[in-house]
Amino acid sequence: MIKMAVSGMSPHLFRAYCVLAGAIGMFAIARIGGLSLRVPQGQWGSLCAAAFFNITVWNVTSAVAVKHLPAGRSAVLAYTMPLWTVLLSWPILGEKLTRRRLLGVAFGMAGMLLLLGEHMVALRGAPLGTLLILCAAVSWALGTLMLKRYPVALPPTVLTGWQMLVGGAPIVIATFWFEYDQIAPVYGATLVGLLYNLIVAAILCHWAWFKIVAATPASVASLGTLMIPVVGVFSSMLLLGEQPTWQEYAALLLVVAAVATVLVPMRRASAAKQT
Repeated sequence: MIKMAVSGMSPHLFRAYCVLAGAIGMFAIARIGGLSLRVPQGQWGSLCAAAFFNITVWNVTSAVAVKHLPAGRSAVLAYTMPLWTVLLSWPILGEKLTRRRLLGVAFGMAGMLLLLGEHMVALRGAPLGTLLILCAAVSWALGTLMLKRYPVALPPTVLTGWQMLVGGAPIVIATFWFEYDQIAPVYGATLVGLLYNLIVAAILCHWAWFKIVAATPASVASLGTLMIPVVGVFSSMLLLGEQPTWQEYAALLLVVAAVATVLVPMRRASAAKQT
């Protein structure tokens, strides 16, 4: 859907629209639900730090990186985020690096490497793009850990709205300052891709992510994102006519194994507690 959207508009303008829609949508939902938008006293620092890593750095570095990397598979590097989350959760949060979590990361990273496949040579030839996209992955991991280490006492809807507003403000200001002449109506596939990202990705998915982060260990929550590139690969077959290879199918099995390695034991433990 992102590929469809940016086919007819600037990537930076696309990002600006998304963070604006996310903030407005989250605040509207919160107000309809009768939630207060007030940030508790003394928690602005935690909120701004998380917004900086989760929204600002992630969007800026990933947007610039795609100019230097192969279009389709470059996003796969961004979702090495679970690796950084698991590794950093130990010194930052004190979470144990259990065998199951490390095994899940190993399965997931093997799947990511398969998806990169033949583009590894191209990635080595684009060190700037590779460095930027890895910075995006580390930034998202740090933002997730910041919320776990210094939680903000806000409902997920309100918290997501504030992060989109605070973290997206620099993106929106810079984009409309430098690319105001590129603002124009969009149609067709570009409009479909834009609307999907404004409503589903920017609002629903961001809300769901921060809801999950608040309810589960950071390393466990992050492993679920390993499904994103796999979903992207197979949905591209439906939307863009691309045909998966054996690497995509093998990666799917590895990623499902990665998620199951962590989530199945969690469900069993939860069931045991209930009984």
